[in-house]
Amino acid sequence: MTAAVITAVNGPVVKVSAPDGLAMLELVHVGPQRLPGEVISLDGSTATVQVYEYTGGLRPGEEVLPTGGPLGVELGPGLLGGVYDGVLRPLSSAPVRLDPGSATGAPTSERTWSFLPRARAGEELAAGAVLGTVGQSAAVEHRVLVPPHAGGRLEWIAPASDYRAAEEIARFEDVAVPLAQRWPVRAPRPARARLPAEAPLTTGQRVLDLLFPIARGGTAAVPGGFGTGKTVLLQQIAKWCDAEVIVYVGCGERGNELADVLEEFQRLEDPRTGQPLLQRMVLIANTSNMPVMAREAGIYTGATVAEFYRDMGHDAVVIADSTSRWAEAQRELASRTGELPAEEGYPASLSSALADFYERAGRVQTLGGAVASVTLLGAVSPPGGDLTEPVTSHTRRFVRSVWSLDRDLAYARHYPAVSWRDSSSRDADRLAAWQAQQGDPDWGERRARALRMLTDADRIESIAQLVGADSLPAEERLTLRMARLLREAVLQQSAVSSSDQYSSQDKQRALLRLVLDTYERLGALLAQGVAVAELDGLDLSPILRARHDTPPDGADEIEQISRQLNGDLDGLGARS
Repeated sequence: MTAAVITAVNGPVVKVSAPDGLAMLELVHVGPQRLPGEVISLDGSTATVQVYEYTGGLRPGEEVLPTGGPLGVELGPGLLGGVYDGVLRPLSSAPVRLDPGSATGAPTSERTWSFLPRARAGEELAAGAVLGTVGQSAAVEHRVLVPPHAGGRLEWIAPASDYRAAEEIARFEDVAVPLAQRWPVRAPRPARARLPAEAPLTTGQRVLDLLFPIARGGTAAVPGGFGTGKTVLLQQIAKWCDAEVIVYVGCGERGNELADVLEEFQRLEDPRTGQPLLQRMVLIANTSNMPVMAREAGIYTGATVAEFYRDMGHDAVVIADSTSRWAEAQRELASRTGELPAEEGYPASLSSALADFYERAGRVQTLGGAVASVTLLGAVSPPGGDLTEPVTSHTRRFVRSVWSLDRDLAYARHYPAVSWRDSSSRDADRLAAWQAQQGDPDWGERRARALRMLTDADRIESIAQLVGADSLPAEERLTLRMARLLREAVLQQSAVSSSDQYSSQDKQRALLRLVLDTYERLGALLAQGVAVAELDGLDLSPILRARHDTPPDGADEIEQISRQLNGDLDGLGARS
């Protein structure tokens, strides 16, 4: 057998002579440090390999070892609360400066875990059935499942005890099941059936939940230029959304941002368990100074980890910050391999790659019969804030919700800077039907009224800039004032205020209803002949302060504000 050897090195791209052949997408170990790499093209006996670590020091003639399988990651207990690189190698135990080949251990290989069996020998079990549980975290129950391609009569199951990740804990006729299992990152994990996304993913951010909701199992893009607040918004969603597992993929972002994310999630308390929020998170860190090709693999690794917990019956969310850096990694790879460039130098396969990633979202019935979901949220960082560039335009085609961040709103210190002009939600009608089933039949109408008010105000504002606000009809002046109140009292939200950084659905409904009802009452008073000057003098500051003065679940307090304001309006109407 003739060994495969390096013939050329071009950054992360290595040419390999393999007389005995390699397979497409096969994982190989490159050079004396056994750097992980993946075969991305074959031309006779010559293979092109993308290497997931720094290739400095590699030279022609050094050996390349095939593994016989694709790039995969070890999925098992111990992932939650950990920090990993793009191919799921732990960084918490790695040195401060990563030398090539230094972070090679599997995340759960050495530690032992307490396994409690739930199945019995002799049972007939299908793929996805629960074999037992591992006492890992109070936040998320870790269930050990029959692998997707196994099943049948359970011949043996391990008694309750402590086991390492690689140890066998169950056996079928032809399959031994270890505590942790490997899975190729580019292959979606199978499910019994895909189900329609019906229920909303509650984020606790009013502008999203009220105007541009996302369904569990849905997809969303967050395009925005530098300084518009993408990272802060995604961190708020990670903190407060009602998913059980969060997979945060820091893809090509600055290291200090990911360090801040890690520190804050360690400090924050999960309101459901009282433990640190990090205990229900997996953080995949690929900072801007880490190997570029690990950034390309990190997106798929995050989706694979989320599908792993989905198969246990948990709702998972993947937050990718940002997919633009991932696309830049693909552009660099394409340029080094001589692939013909398309728009702005990106490879022609960019659209297909984005579609493959977002297609891994969905609400499914798992092989074990549970209903669970994976929701994908991707930040997009267009150069210069150009929302027509290829990554943004292609992403819009494949996602269900777009939360476009507006630079003017951000510079005006309006956060979250989600533009009501450029944002959208394709799931809004379906989620309005779900809200009606849950006892809120007016949810869709309130959303439509709020968007109509904002749209009308934008139109009136453009006229007011020409003729002056004092020259506008009374009804239009009222619309401008109430739209500003809607923006400041409902849509704007503080990420640092303990009473405002999260809003329950009841508080969200109460705030929006308060503003819309006040607008309707003032319009009625105006029609009765009340002077617009008298309405302008009306004190609406209690509405403006309500988001700060009431707790996150303070719907009752807002109803009290509404009753008091209605009393004042009744008195004003009686005097007229």
